[in-house]
Amino acid sequence: MSVNSGNGLASLEQLPGYALRPYHGHEDHGAMAAVRLGCAERDRIDARSVVEGLPTAAEIAEASARLDDPSENQALVEHNGGVVGYSTIRWWQERDGTWLYLHRGYLLPEHRGQGIGSAMLSWAENRVRQLVQQHGTARTAVLGANAAASEQDATALLLDSGYRRVFSLVELELADLRQLPDGKPLPAGIRVGAVDPSSYRAAWKTVVDSYAEAAFTERWTFERFLATADPTCWRAAWDREDMAGVALCSIHRQDATVGEVEELSVRKESRRLGLGRALLLDGLRCLREHGAETARLYTGTANPHRSYDLYESVGFRRQNEHVRYRKPISG
Repeated sequence: MSVNSGNGLASLEQLPGYALRPYHGHEDHGAMAAVRLGCAERDRIDARSVVEGLPTAAEIAEASARLDDPSENQALVEHNGGVVGYSTIRWWQERDGTWLYLHRGYLLPEHRGQGIGSAMLSWAENRVRQLVQQHGTARTAVLGANAAASEQDATALLLDSGYRRVFSLVELELADLRQLPDGKPLPAGIRVGAVDPSSYRAAWKTVVDSYAEAAFTERWTFERFLATADPTCWRAAWDREDMAGVALCSIHRQDATVGEVEELSVRKESRRLGLGRALLLDGLRCLREHGAETARLYTGTANPHRSYDLYESVGFRRQNEHVRYRKPISG
């Protein structure tokens, strides 16, 4: 597919000095990072966010390398030869069989309000429709897009284009890891400790099982779990010989002063015993011991297990809300 094909791009080409072109690889990463930085003030982007912050050129390079056919599934907008925006498409299958085709666009604020964002959105939707045809996923495919609550321009564009909010994640921060509350005694027979390689599969299954009834969640294989494993600050709770819960904590790759609680899961039969709090505090203490000064995490606003209350009781405070939008492929 030519990057210049698709409804909406003709209007972009009619604007003096604007053009849409394919992603060219290494030479584009610095310009793409500059676009993200240029959007930060207007969109109130949190550079320390563990959901979506301000990526470096190296991080954009890594993300681009993970895309299928990045030259076809990323497009850059140029104005008078300089990059002013870009769009990215990726996809995955959710646990209920839905194929989600997620597109994400970024455009410098001074170039908004002229129809450029709409043209970028039109390109992404048309590219997704071609992918759906190629993949044979039309029966279960949907269009998806993300926007933080602070990104007012992107939110308005998506809603005006027929997208509807389906769920959101709230990001929380614990500002000072030196100020952790004391733990409480655990029931007899339960212990908390590090996770060694012999327990990796049990830890993975504990997390996967906790999402068994959650909507809009991606399938997570054991192979993918292992590919990103960083067990230094992983903690598990055992009820005698059985793993009852797990906290997967890690140091942020680009900022060693920031720790992240990636997952906190307690098996259904072991809830309301204080395991979640004990695992969380033990993981946070480990992050502190390894140089982290603050900690971040995110949780769904519709979480049925009241994890939000647990995080607030330990000292976490809300930073931003990240919203997923959807639209039918035929919309």
